[in-house]
Amino acid sequence: MKYKLLFIFVITAFLVSCGGSKNATNKVSDVAVAKVIASHNNAYPEFKTIAARIQVAYEDDKKSQSITTSLRIEKDKNIWIKASLLGITLAKVLITPDRVSFYETVGRTYFDGDFALVSDFLGTEINFQQAQALLLGQSIFDLNRDFTSQIQMGNLKLLPKKQDANFIYSILLNASNYKVVSETLSQPSDNRLLDVRYGDYQIENGSFYPSTISINSSEGDSKTSIDLNYRKIDVNVDVSFPFDIPEGYEKITLD
Repeated sequence: MKYKLLFIFVITAFLVSCGGSKNATNKVSDVAVAKVIASHNNAYPEFKTIAARIQVAYEDDKKSQSITTSLRIEKDKNIWIKASLLGITLAKVLITPDRVSFYETVGRTYFDGDFALVSDFLGTEINFQQAQALLLGQSIFDLNRDFTSQIQMGNLKLLPKKQDANFIYSILLNASNYKVVSETLSQPSDNRLLDVRYGDYQIENGSFYPSTISINSSEGDSKTSIDLNYRKIDVNVDVSFPFDIPEGYEKITLD
C-alpha cells in the first residue's frame, strides 16, 4: 500500500464524485453532447515537447511536504518527472507507452515494469495516454461511447448512459474552453475515492494548459491530498530524458 500513493500521484486513473445531480438543471441533446465531446478533443494542446516546473504540496495521514518537480513531455512518447528538495533529487520517473520506471533516493528503491503490472496493482486499467491526458487537462476516460450531458453551475457535466456499479464516473467541462474542470470516479466495492479538480487554465503557444491540479484520494481509512501548481511552462523546447537506476537500489515488487 505504501507505494500506491506514488503511482496515484504520477498516473492517477481513479477519480471521485465532485457533485451530485441535484445541481444539474438542464439536459443537453445528444447532438449537442457529440459536439461538446468533439470540442473537448479539439482542445487537446498542440505541442511536440513541454518543459514545466511544478510546485507540489503533498499531505497524507502521517506527513506533509512541499517539493519542486520538473516535468518534461515528448508528446505520445515520454513523460519524465524529477522531484527535488533544496536541489537534491528525491525521485525520478520515466513513463513511456510501454513501461513505467521510477526510483527514489531516500529508501533507495526502484520499480521498472509495464502498464499491466501497474494496472493490476491499482485495480483499474491505465495507460500512457491517460497519464499524459491527466497532466494536460484532458479526459482520461474514453469518450467514444454514449453520454448524457447536463448544465451544472455554468459548466457541462458528462455522464455515461450506462454506469458500471463499481466504476461510477463523470466529467465536468468548462463551457468556454471545453477543458476539464473535474473528473470523478467512485469504486464503492473497493472503498476507493479520488477527486481531481483543475483551476484556471493558462494559454501557451495558442493552447490551454492547467495552472493548478488538486488531487484528493482515499482508500479505506487512508487519505491523501496533492496540489500541483504549474510555475512555468515552456512549449516546443529542446528536452532530454536522463534516467538511470542507480546501483545497489532494491527493486519494488507490486503485490
